[in-house]
Amino acid sequence: QVQLVESGGGLVQAGGSLRLSCAASGRAFSDYTMGWFRQAPGKEREFVAAISWSRGNTYYADSVKGRFTIERDNMKNTVYLQMNSLKPEDAAVYYCAADKYGSVANTVPNKYDYWGQGTQVTVSS
Repeated sequence: QVQLVESGGGLVQAGGSLRLSCAASGRAFSDYTMGWFRQAPGKEREFVAAISWSRGNTYYADSVKGRFTIERDNMKNTVYLQMNSLKPEDAAVYYCAADKYGSVANTVPNKYDYWGQGTQVTVSS
């Protein structure tokens, strides 16, 4: 059974940084693309970033490009989202997701097969 467990959310001031983690377990993820999505109250879930587990290539939403970095640690089976220069509009519940054989450019949430429970990010202005 696939499990994705996010951690690292919290309260940060605008301009600050947070590092989210997604611990993956239950199978080998070499065929998977791992993505981060976020959902703010009253808004749809939106794509943030994705990484190919095997090749390491990445893709970012324009809104976070240059501020966020997605990376993976194969030994720890963990995907990270380093978030710098945070803005109030980055506040949301952040979700980790896994998409078997998917492309990193796939930004549609329902293409992803597995989801974590989410971690809250709050940015104060």
